[in-house]
Amino acid sequence: MSLNQAWEAASASPFTPIISKDSQFTVGFTLLLLAFILTGLFGLNRSFLSIASFGAPASLAFGFGAVFMIWPILVAVSSNAHQLYTLLNCISFAQNATVQITPDGIRFSVEEGRVVQGLAFLDKALFTTYTFNSPANSSNEDEATLNDLESDGSNYPCFVISLSALLETLKIFGVGESSATTASRAASVQPSTASASSAFNAPALLLNRSCTFHYPNHGSPLSITLAETGVKTICELTTYEPDEGNLDIPFQRDGIVMKIIMRSAWLHNAITELGATDPNILKISASAKQEPFFTLSGAGGPFSESSVEFSIEQGVQNNGMQSDTHRKILTSDGTARSRATRAKLAPTVTETFLVSPPSSMGSRIKQDYRFTFIQKASRAMAVANKVSIRGDRQGVMSLQFMIEFDALGSGAIGSSIRSAKNAPGSTVSFVDFRFVPLIDEDELGGQEIRDDFD
Repeated sequence: MSLNQAWEAASASPFTPIISKDSQFTVGFTLLLLAFILTGLFGLNRSFLSIASFGAPASLAFGFGAVFMIWPILVAVSSNAHQLYTLLNCISFAQNATVQITPDGIRFSVEEGRVVQGLAFLDKALFTTYTFNSPANSSNEDEATLNDLESDGSNYPCFVISLSALLETLKIFGVGESSATTASRAASVQPSTASASSAFNAPALLLNRSCTFHYPNHGSPLSITLAETGVKTICELTTYEPDEGNLDIPFQRDGIVMKIIMRSAWLHNAITELGATDPNILKISASAKQEPFFTLSGAGGPFSESSVEFSIEQGVQNNGMQSDTHRKILTSDGTARSRATRAKLAPTVTETFLVSPPSSMGSRIKQDYRFTFIQKASRAMAVANKVSIRGDRQGVMSLQFMIEFDALGSGAIGSSIRSAKNAPGSTVSFVDFRFVPLIDEDELGGQEIRDDFD
């Protein structure tokens, strides 16, 4: 069997404990009850014979029963720390992160000034083993929505850790070295070709590598154990109580007025081009009825203003979408002539283009955002496959990035033109950014940004 086949076979047969999670409480309670009974019998008849008959079995039953009854809140084992590092590095614009452990995965949230927020969800599908034991018997155990990365409101464990320290821990064995290569691929919207494998990026090197998250109980440090080829490193990150006012930036899903889905590389290139003029404001303009349909503009900087317009390319087929169609029209004299008509009023590069502005805005949506805040999502733009640009009636914008990892988990596919359905065995994760709009671009000197949504 080759190394590649051994790797695939190992991923298809994860470790299964002898006593399943659902039976551990019953086994532990039974052993403790047996230990209590044997201890009582030993107390009634203290002799050397009773030590072997009651004393020793009581000690063993008590020891194993206590182990099964004392459950850690979280034990999650991953065979590829690079996936975790890639997702968390997308929201590394802040030092600390709020962590919430749920039955479906681990949710990381960072924010700055209550005007920009980054959310990353480590789905349990990214781990070969994921064991969660809720410390509270909550009757409401609604599942978290992965696409929206929302907290479900249950009393799940929540704490604050140093995100920068966690990223440095995950880089101990060099799992972040390929991030620069992945980010550079997204600088071009052309399909990228897979680089040749070498002795230092072969999947065989990942066979003996593991990353374990361990959170015993409330208030305990978050333990990260990295093991590779016999070398084990254990880091314990101090956990802190989250602030009571540390809430998510509200986003109205029932009041979405703009939804645009496109390849993330297009947005990344546009923001990079606009950043060359060092603007202070990013102006977004979108309309479903008149040109320009979707425009990003940079303004307020020391240099001239610049803009990137996503328009319809006449007679060009892009990503399988035909922008124009032709039909014959009968004139008054009975002759037929051909006229080109647009198949739909949407930029060619977009897969979904839905714009329905409220009556107060007219036929065009216009919103302004701090450009430096938008740039905080540049890491996610570089590694993601697609981005969903959404805006609600309040003006809050959500950039939701779909990040796809290849079947071997060796890295993010990034700007590759392949989609999830064309890459069997791949894993898809989501990272979400939310931005609060500017009230008045003329008041940037005071940096007045809306933070009250009531």
